Amino acid sequence: MAALARAFTGEGSSTLAQAVREFLGHLAERGASLNTIAAYRSDLEQLAYFIETHRAGGGYSALDRPAMEEFVARLKQNGYRDASIARKLAAARSFFVFLASEGALSADPTAGVAGPRVARVLPRPIGVKEIARLLEQPARRSTPEAKRDRAMIELLYATGMRVSELVSLDLENINLESKRPFVRCPGGRGEARDVQIPRRCCEAIVAYLELARPLLARNDEERALFVNTRGGRLTRQGFWFVLKGYAKALGDGLRITPHTLRHSFAARKLGGGMPLSNVQQMLGHSAQSSTRIYSRFADTGED
Repeated sequence: MAALARAFTGEGSSTLAQAVREFLGHLAERGASLNTIAAYRSDLEQLAYFIETHRAGGGYSALDRPAMEEFVARLKQNGYRDASIARKLAAARSFFVFLASEGALSADPTAGVAGPRVARVLPRPIGVKEIARLLEQPARRSTPEAKRDRAMIELLYATGMRVSELVSLDLENINLESKRPFVRCPGGRGEARDVQIPRRCCEAIVAYLELARPLLARNDEERALFVNTRGGRLTRQGFWFVLKGYAKALGDGLRITPHTLRHSFAARKLGGGMPLSNVQQMLGHSAQSSTRIYSRFADTGED
């Protein structure tokens, strides 16, 4: 159904359009990242468009189990992957919980709806040899962008932070003057955490700050730590593009994503004997079960 892929601007005055806007505002108040809010907006506007154009009434009264079952069926008919459908259902459930708390719904329309079962697949971590080869790629170049890229990859691998946290860093989030240099990761919902930075990573950051960033940043008012060629904050997509290019340059078909570096960090730390609770804190996980899954990939290689 082509209509399901049609843009829904959310600018209308319909009941559901207004409810979606209020829910997104609620997420922002709770400290959700811009990427998270954007993902919810896309999924919920698609659901709202479907309800308003394919179900009688188009408002809260149209939000029931048959409507959600038809929504899922139409997504499948239009070739959406199981992971995408599962994500859209999860977004809908969060939205319905919000509506229930506001008194707009008395029951969860997704209750009993059979969504696709999606196995959680973790990217396989890469070892220190592969990391060294990856870091050799920007090290071979002398451009400001290459110095920036090496600092970013070093920092991501040395701390295990999320790519969204990496590109959100400001200059004041890096403390290189301390006896134990550290980075303050913004985290979600305003929950910042400090992660120590090893010497090699510090050296890459210093080289970037002293030799590259002044050439990339267009004005002194820009506070973003990592900037693009236009002098503004580097985006998440921008970093993905950078990393993909270096991974491709390795020439052996090795798939490396920001998540790969995060998982590799966790596996290396656990394999080296670091307590699970310490790794949990460094990764910013709220539950140890989220950290424990990396144990099966534990890498005992040395830096």
